[in-house]
Amino acid sequence: MIVRPQQHWLPLIFVWHGSVLAKITSRLLLNFLLSLAVLLLLPWYSSLGIHLTIAPFSILGVAIAIFLGFRNNACYARYDEARHLWGQLVIAQRSLLREVKIAGGEGLDTRDFARLQTAFAHSLRMTLRRFPQAQTLTEYLPAEAVTKVVGSHSPVNRILLLMGEWLAREYRQQRFSDMQFHSMNQRMNDLSVVLAGCERIANTPVPFAYTLILHRTVYLFCIMLPFALVSDLHYMTPFVSVLISYTFIALDTLAEELEEPFGLENNDLPLDAICNALEIDLRQMNDEADVPVKMQPDRRYQLT
Repeated sequence: MIVRPQQHWLPLIFVWHGSVLAKITSRLLLNFLLSLAVLLLLPWYSSLGIHLTIAPFSILGVAIAIFLGFRNNACYARYDEARHLWGQLVIAQRSLLREVKIAGGEGLDTRDFARLQTAFAHSLRMTLRRFPQAQTLTEYLPAEAVTKVVGSHSPVNRILLLMGEWLAREYRQQRFSDMQFHSMNQRMNDLSVVLAGCERIANTPVPFAYTLILHRTVYLFCIMLPFALVSDLHYMTPFVSVLISYTFIALDTLAEELEEPFGLENNDLPLDAICNALEIDLRQMNDEADVPVKMQPDRRYQLT
């Protein structure tokens, strides 16, 4: 995620990092070169008696803009839901540890449970990004538990089971009342809802056929556009064509980024920073000394 200070409108026009322009520069360059070729071949093109007008492109452009808007809304809805799910995870984790500490009293050591909670968040992050987990989880779990977790079909769900077993052991030792244990179990269910919601977003992309037809239409539109503009605009054709193509291709590319909100793109969710902030909170709630340093955006204003 790009986290930039608020800027004046003028320098904001020239911002490079964080925009999708870096991804589509080569495509815009090809469009510019194609426009130059069409401009140079205008006499031959006109001699064929073929004359494209701007009218059909105006109608098609409006249709493409509408469908791009629908697709971007759908992709942003996935991004927004993912953001809410991770916010719900933070709320549930903090509330769960607070309830355990208050119900268990001063004699209860909750550091192992807090590490299980932290391992849950990191395991979910790495599962969604398809990263190997063993090395990171060894910082929070015993070796035997890491082996069981990594060997599971759903490592995150396995850690959730370990958290439930920890609570059950303390409940059997009468650390918690029935009502308190029920409330904690409800927090565990909230974490399970977050897990299922994130898996649903990660494993159910926007229908491929819908993405494909829109992608094809955008690029065919941008390829044919110079042929319609050249008769009226002449030497301005490359510049106008690139400007219009930038709008459509950038929206299409941005939708691709937002469709997968758990990745490492500039506009994806900062899962590393969320896990880091959660770990800091849980350790401070246990008055631990070895608290991690809060993550900050890098020199390019990116927070992963």
